[in-house]
Amino acid sequence: TEDGGKQRPQEMFRPLLALAFVASAAAFAPASLLPSRSPAPRAASSQGPRMAVFDGEFSESVPFLKTPSNLDGTLPGDVGFDPLGFSEVFDVKVLREAELKHGRIAMLAALGWLVQEFYTIPGFDKVDQITAHDLLVKSGGMSQILLWTSFLEIFGGIALFQTIQGRRYPGDFQFDPLGLSQGKNAEKFEQYQLAEIKHCRLAMIGFSGFVHQYFVSKQGVFEQLGNFKSIPMGDFSSF
Repeated sequence: TEDGGKQRPQEMFRPLLALAFVASAAAFAPASLLPSRSPAPRAASSQGPRMAVFDGEFSESVPFLKTPSNLDGTLPGDVGFDPLGFSEVFDVKVLREAELKHGRIAMLAALGWLVQEFYTIPGFDKVDQITAHDLLVKSGGMSQILLWTSFLEIFGGIALFQTIQGRRYPGDFQFDPLGLSQGKNAEKFEQYQLAEIKHCRLAMIGFSGFVHQYFVSKQGVFEQLGNFKSIPMGDFSSF
């Protein structure tokens, strides 16, 4: 180059102008000359600004997450809620069996917690629920409960294998003393199944709230409703 090896400004801009021309020409080039793209992303992008360029539909319960592939809505109460992806690892029927089992126990536990607050079986002292648990552990009553529930778990394991094999509906032990699945009620059986799973989930959350609320406030549920005590949050005056 001239002038001591320095490039003129016109020469410096020539490569940049060439690159700009190539980019603009590619933008107006026919589609046949450009690399082809799969039609799925284009169709998904036309649905809206919800990042639908990925495969799958968005969940009804968590709109910003995709619905897990194994949750197809066939089970009552299935709204595509699985943010941790358990349904991609375990069998959905096994998960529903566990959910119903824990939910039914939680419903009984929540009822027992509330009844114990205002009723005491004759011959027993009136104690709070946490103290009653500790007394059962010391007297051996809790060991008996664990022993009998272990036998129930053995039969529950047999039923679970039948569920995995597709010979049994999750949670179905043929226990229907009120005949809710027979006769005219059979038409509403799916509604009853949906109501059960909803109450199961509510009871699991509710019972956990009962226990933690008592540990913090030392008040029962009805006492808390009648004489609310705020949860102590500590002394923040030094901050």
